[in-house]
Order: sequence, then C-alpha cells, then structure tokens
Amino acid sequence: MDDDGVLNHLVIRAYKDAKCKVKRDGEFFEFEAYVNPSEITLGYEVELNTESGAGTTGSRTDFGKVKPGDVTLNFFIDGTGANGFLVDVQREICQFQQVTGYDGELHRPPYLKVAWGTLQVMRCVLKSASIAYKLFRPEGVPLRAVISAVFVASADDETRVAIAQDKSADLTHVRLVKAGDTLPGLCEQVYGEPRLYPEVARANGLNNFRDLRPGTQLRFPPLER
Repeated sequence: MDDDGVLNHLVIRAYKDAKCKVKRDGEFFEFEAYVNPSEITLGYEVELNTESGAGTTGSRTDFGKVKPGDVTLNFFIDGTGANGFLVDVQREICQFQQVTGYDGELHRPPYLKVAWGTLQVMRCVLKSASIAYKLFRPEGVPLRAVISAVFVASADDETRVAIAQDKSADLTHVRLVKAGDTLPGLCEQVYGEPRLYPEVARANGLNNFRDLRPGTQLRFPPLER
C-alpha cells in the first residue's frame, strides 16, 4: 500500500460472515498477488423467460431476474525471480486455496473481499478456479503457474434488499424501516396508495401500525390499488 492508501497489489481477504466484518484466523485471512492481473473481466447476466406456447412461432421475452455478477481474474505466479520477487510457487498456490477454498468451520467457502488500487471493494465468493503450471525445474518443481479464478458477487440480505428496491406494485417488496417512516407513507412509496396500510399491517402481523421500529423488515405483498 502506498502513502495515499492505494493498494499496489491485488489482495483477497477472507471473512466468516456475509457482511465481511469477522476476519478468518491468521494465515487463512489474506492472499496477495505478487504479479497483478493484466486483465479483469466483469460478467453480468439477466435471466429471461422466452418460452412460447404450443402452436406459436414466436415468444414474448419476460424478465426473470438479474443474476449476481462475476469477476474473472488470472494470477501469474513466477518463481524464477525474473520479476524481482523470488517466491515459492507451490506455497503461493496453497495460500490461495486456503484463503478462498472450503472452510470446515463455516461448512462453506468463506466470504471474500477483492481489492486493488482504486477498485475497492468487491464482496464475493470463489465460484471456480483452475491452475496451469507453465515451467518446471528438472526435478519437477514448478517455477511458474497461472491461477484462473472466477468469483461471484455476494451480498448480505440487508444489502441485497436495499440494492433491489423493486418499484413495481405487482411484486412482493421488502423495506427496512428508517427513523421517521410511517406505514401509510411506505404504502405510498410502494403502491402509490397510502390507504392500503391496514392490509400491509395484517400481512406483517402488526397490532399497532403507528409503532414502527427502525431496522424492522416489512413485507409489502401485491395488492389491488
């Protein structure tokens, strides 16, 4: 990291929780790329329904959902010393696998943050990885390798709901109550009709719709305006 707080090398850090607040222990916490990727590929995919009925020749394209984006990175590991860093190739690969791979304590791969330079910070989990060994010593010790890894974006439930915030009234919505929110006001935002608040109160089992506590999640089901 330089004096401006910018990361000179790409770093992957592992956490135990989806909000990336609780670090994994010791040596399983961080992987640093000694040679930065020359390319970062960001992928996005929209799921569409293009099924057509029997006897028809065309189909209407209906929106399904936006799938989590992914990031493809290639890590070049050079143990020849040609780039100024003399590293143990196999040890670096093991470190990558330990930081990003399956965690027996969590019973799943850890949650990750990927950061480099001004590209901070992506929350993700490892989706797949492959390792290609490129150069060997005569006795079979690897001197160069490339790790090709795909990470898929991950967000905790609170962040995911806040990002989505669908506005169509024919979908079920989830809102986090903020200070000053009222149930009629939230119904106005979702449905365009504040008088639907009694039905929303019933859907959420609220005995007193005036007593909304900040941080509470409320469901707004599809309702007739």
